[in-house]
Amino acid sequence: MNTLSFESLAAYWSVNEVSTNVVVFLNIFGALLLGLVVGYERSFHGRAAGMRTYGLVCMASAALVVVTGYPSYWYGGHSAAIAIADPTRVIQGIVAGIGFLGAGVIVKDGLTISGLTTAASIWASSTIGVLVGVGFYAAAILLTALSAISMMWGSRLADWLPSHPAVAATMRFTKDAVPNLDLLRGKAKEWGYEIVEGSLSIALSGGHPEWRFVAVTVDRAVAISIAELANELANFDGVEDFKLSYSRS
Repeated sequence: MNTLSFESLAAYWSVNEVSTNVVVFLNIFGALLLGLVVGYERSFHGRAAGMRTYGLVCMASAALVVVTGYPSYWYGGHSAAIAIADPTRVIQGIVAGIGFLGAGVIVKDGLTISGLTTAASIWASSTIGVLVGVGFYAAAILLTALSAISMMWGSRLADWLPSHPAVAATMRFTKDAVPNLDLLRGKAKEWGYEIVEGSLSIALSGGHPEWRFVAVTVDRAVAISIAELANELANFDGVEDFKLSYSRS
């Protein structure tokens, strides 16, 4: 078999091959929508992993699973003639290896986690490579487009939908200060924020009480900005130092 012959190359774009790619794409697109719904729930509550992260992971997972259901269409329909090893074991190794690479770009700084979407996009890129490798070119192109659209517009969609953005806060008090949680909760509500239950971490550093917690906006329309929140904390009784940052994915 001449792999560079017109007939061999045209097989990758035959009617049956393209039809199978469309079925794969529909599965991928459906998974993206479902992943965005789950991610919106997390984004709505101000969690680090949002719509883009969940959408990319769900979409890439669906692509890897659905492509294994059409082995007769791999490599332009010539899989029986050229396949020697089991490609699914190769795919398994790729996915496991890329998982370690993705974990390397996730950074945790106190209560703030960043790099989750980047890690998910790396995993999605490996799935695109798998689709190209087995000859599902149309599905790979469509997955690339969906991934790019999701990363470029996913955050804008999340900002447009109702949600409760989260702010990670670290407050360092003077040595003689006696922090009051009820007082802090009351002030947070005045500023349009609510301290997340279970997020409070208390430490004593050099004799200074240090509090770390996550606060979410009760209503984005009335909550003050992070810059205004910084000004309020600067005048908060007993606060010596503080650090504020948005929770990003």
